[in-house]
Amino acid sequence: MSRRSPIPPSPLPQRDGVDAARVKLPQGAAWATVRDHLVERLAAGAGVIDGMLDAGRVVDADGRAVPRDMAYVPGMFVWFHRDLPPEVPVPFALDVVYRDEHIVVADKPHFLATTPRGSHVTETALARLRRELDLPALGAAHRLDRLTAGLLLFTVRPAERGSYQSLFRDRLIAKEYEAVAPYDPALALPRTVRSRIVKERGVMAAREVEGEPNAVSDVELLEQRDDGLARYRLRPRTGQTHQLRVHMTALGVPILGDPLYPVVTGPVAAGDFRRPLQLLARVLEFTDPVTGRAHRFVSPRVLQAWSSYEEWAG
Repeated sequence: MSRRSPIPPSPLPQRDGVDAARVKLPQGAAWATVRDHLVERLAAGAGVIDGMLDAGRVVDADGRAVPRDMAYVPGMFVWFHRDLPPEVPVPFALDVVYRDEHIVVADKPHFLATTPRGSHVTETALARLRRELDLPALGAAHRLDRLTAGLLLFTVRPAERGSYQSLFRDRLIAKEYEAVAPYDPALALPRTVRSRIVKERGVMAAREVEGEPNAVSDVELLEQRDDGLARYRLRPRTGQTHQLRVHMTALGVPILGDPLYPVVTGPVAAGDFRRPLQLLARVLEFTDPVTGRAHRFVSPRVLQAWSSYEEWAG
């Protein structure tokens, strides 16, 4: 059985905390030149690709510029930096709550994506931390939805990233969330919710379907108020996309500020940071797989709809 060749390191430095894009030329393909493949593979258009090649912005593993007429070589890697449109800055602090030589734990605000994806690239927790902490090799051990605030675990050394990711894969990390949602006196809590959740590519909202459960969440009432709101503690035992949001909606108490559940609303304009989703990743607790140290981190954030509903709703 043949072993895969290691991926060469990027010959291009990061830009604004973002890695250069990497493209591997497929095996068994019939393009005459690297340029022909990039034109077909990327959505930028032939004119943009030609301009990048002519400007020397596409390079090989040795950092040499790829000319327009370079012959196609199956398995070859090329790198380049994309031209990114300006992003609206997320005007909330990204706080570092812990840092050592192995990990960084940060408290992410609402509206900030975890890692570069789609239209959110430089305005992401990973890119910000790489810039602010001068840690270009920093990697994310897991992700939170862009609309969810709270604790995120990052790894300092790429060689150790897999060890920390395995904490989430093997369910060796205790995660606790907090949410603000309507209070239903008829809803018996605490309870464990089990269902099968599917998230289809290109569809914004996940949904529950019949079948063997793949999503399990513990839901507990923490506090209720006379205004009809309540504060809930949520403990996901699995990690399906939007799991807690789907389960709270299924219980009849959707989380405040959710643009997808129970109904998908219209897109929010860039720069509109009103009414954040009232979901917070409050606690991360685990034994460090590298140092053996026991960690318990707690976000000090207070969900706005609980502390000042009028301010949140307005």
